Amino acid sequence: MQIINPATEEVIGEVPEDTEASVQEKYRLLREGQPRWAALPVEERIGCIARFRDLLDKEKEVLADTLTSETGKPLRQSFNELTGARGRIQYFLDHSARWLAEEWVVTEGATREKIVYEPLGIIANISAWNYPYLVGVNVFIPALIGGNGVLYKPSEYATLTGLHIRRLLYLAGVPEGVFQVVTGKGKAGEWLLGLPLNGYFFTGSYRTGRAIAEKVAGKLVPCQLELGGKDPLYVMDDVDDIHAVAGATLEGVVYNNGQSCCAVERIYVHEKIYDAFVESYTAQLRKMVVGNPRDPTTDIGPLSRPGQREFLLQQIGDAVGKGARLLSGGKPLGGKGYFVEPAVLVDVDHGMKLMTEESFGPVVGIQRVKDDAEAVRLMADTEYGLTAAVYSKSYERAEQVMQQLNTGTVYWNCCDRVSATVPWSGRKHSGLGSTLSYQGIRAFVQPKAYHIRG
Repeated sequence: MQIINPATEEVIGEVPEDTEASVQEKYRLLREGQPRWAALPVEERIGCIARFRDLLDKEKEVLADTLTSETGKPLRQSFNELTGARGRIQYFLDHSARWLAEEWVVTEGATREKIVYEPLGIIANISAWNYPYLVGVNVFIPALIGGNGVLYKPSEYATLTGLHIRRLLYLAGVPEGVFQVVTGKGKAGEWLLGLPLNGYFFTGSYRTGRAIAEKVAGKLVPCQLELGGKDPLYVMDDVDDIHAVAGATLEGVVYNNGQSCCAVERIYVHEKIYDAFVESYTAQLRKMVVGNPRDPTTDIGPLSRPGQREFLLQQIGDAVGKGARLLSGGKPLGGKGYFVEPAVLVDVDHGMKLMTEESFGPVVGIQRVKDDAEAVRLMADTEYGLTAAVYSKSYERAEQVMQQLNTGTVYWNCCDRVSATVPWSGRKHSGLGSTLSYQGIRAFVQPKAYHIRG
């Protein structure tokens, strides 16, 4: 399997793909090793993960360079991702022992009762390419701390990073019989689904997530899905600084080359400030630097996958063909690499794919609304339910909007952020289950009730 640099279209590596037999062998190793890992005190497992966290810092130069080479994200954002991953790991280090400890719920009377938390067993972690460290540590870190074995399949667009993760986990003391990497494309994922695993954790598209859920449903084991979004943002007419809000919104659209599940994908602006907001947003967009992701002045690098540029251009063409106006960008850049100019469109509506279909790139439509009620109606007009943001001077007014939105996360005066302390979850086509917070620790264990008499 060739690894392609999306900025240059050069082959930067070749990785052997797993076969069905090699996947079976890796599963066999985990079946042998996982019980011994689970028998260790949780403090010893936490110690291994603490060393892994430190290695991410020690080797950050190499890790960030690899990440930028195979995904195309600006180099400083690769460093940011590593910093964020270490922060999330620290949350698990600080809180896992508490949430995995046995709980005495009845301590008096004839029968005492307690709850203990046992590992699921061996789980599949089918991960994503856009944030391979951040979405990866959401799963394999609490899974390992909880005593599980992990079959980790990195995306074919982030395979070299996945191999770095394996190397550093082993160096940190995690046994080979506890963590195995499966390399390959869709076929490798299908082989994982055929194994008698104890849980399946996937990050990616709704279409693939649904297929996975259907495939493993008969096994009656946990199947957790972190899927996509079409995340809305609403700017109320009472904001104090339109220019600052436009800048924050732009960052939410284009960060990581627009390839974030919780990126801002559609914007609604109150008619009283609509023109001023659009003018500011467009002016700031035109200052964004698109180019070599290794250049420290670059804001936006290439898209990670070759077909995604054509998909975005089709969305833009559909919108323009239905009456939208393209104010800036929206064209492929000449030369090598999967580059596309960041784009903003106005005069948009929900008859256009741009406003209803996940984009996953630095492209957005801005729609005028007359009041909060219209904003709520349009924000809710989606099959997705990941995040939604409201900018307003008044929290009370913003809260009335946020309470009406069927999403796993809402933001007031911020957007496109994830915190380890609260659950990360999607609704509707955005997924099932939660990672992060104490719920993301308990997601990888199963409760056992003890009734103790005598």
